[in-house]
Amino acid sequence: MKTNYRRRAFLMGSSALAIGAMIPWRFGVLNAATVEKLAEGAPHAEKLGWRLGCQAYSFNRFTFYEAVEKTAAVGLRYIEAYPGQRLSQEKPDVKTDHNLSVQDRLEVKKRLADAGVTLVNYGVVRLSADEGENRKVFDFAKDMGIETIVSEPPFDAFDVIEKLCEEYQINVALHNHPQPSIYWNPDTVLKVCEGRSKRIGACADTGHWMRSNINPLEAIKKLEGRIISFHFKDLNDYGRGAHDVPWGTGKADVPALLREIKRQGIKAVFSIEYEYNWENSLPEIAECVKFFDKVAAELLAQ
Repeated sequence: MKTNYRRRAFLMGSSALAIGAMIPWRFGVLNAATVEKLAEGAPHAEKLGWRLGCQAYSFNRFTFYEAVEKTAAVGLRYIEAYPGQRLSQEKPDVKTDHNLSVQDRLEVKKRLADAGVTLVNYGVVRLSADEGENRKVFDFAKDMGIETIVSEPPFDAFDVIEKLCEEYQINVALHNHPQPSIYWNPDTVLKVCEGRSKRIGACADTGHWMRSNINPLEAIKKLEGRIISFHFKDLNDYGRGAHDVPWGTGKADVPALLREIKRQGIKAVFSIEYEYNWENSLPEIAECVKFFDKVAAELLAQ
């Protein structure tokens, strides 16, 4: 990341605060009021119908419970889980996914409630044409109060997926990993969504579009009416070698993206998926939160 020494010193100091915010978990107790905040959430964005949260993959070097804590530490109230993350330090062999036991699910619900964080989305998880296997994912989502399952299913799976979306009243959002993944091009998302339930749409990953050399603003315009959720990113450049940077400092033109999202009237969950500086990303994520809400405030004033 291109940054000066003064900013690095600030980030190192902020990292120390982030480490301090992890202490309550060490003693098995988390209260949202006890977590030292590095940001104050996104209250202006909420007024636009934008729920800003974290994709737990941002903290894949940590446990899910630590990811919840880190989300609370930047003032956010929403989290997106991904399959395979260690649940806790006390249970290192238990993975956070749709195979969680009833007991572990109850524990997760309590931890989330104590932290003041809501589990809203789950992915990227495998869905297929096998209805029985898919039901395991949908049953988990229903039990945990999850609104949207994020996936990259094969083309022959959509009859089954659409049926389950309507039955469970849960969305499936198609995620775009970089080229050559199945949904890297928004045209493919539009094609498979044609004639389908509005519960099937896009999980728009702005950073992965940039890694595929797709302008995220043009992709958002193209997908109008079909965006369900976001994995929101700003990158230092286009192409496969690009990496995440604090929002507003990269080449995504975040204000332009948010203006277009507001124009379309999209009300969605924006999951921060920060895939850089893995061990100490929280200060940079805090910068993203502050910038996002600043732009939201400006849009509200227009």
